[in-house]
Amino acid sequence: MEAWIALITDVGFPIAVTFYLLHRVEGKLNQLIESIHALPEKMK
Repeated sequence: MEAWIALITDVGFPIAVTFYLLHRVEGKLNQLIESIHALPEKMK
């Protein structure tokens, strides 16, 4: 049981940070995609 707790402690924090950063990057990628789609209309 202690091995599982140690594993979760060691691996859990990096996984949480990774998911947080991926969530932030996803939002910025969505903004970039929207900007690229709007670009042809702005070029007219």
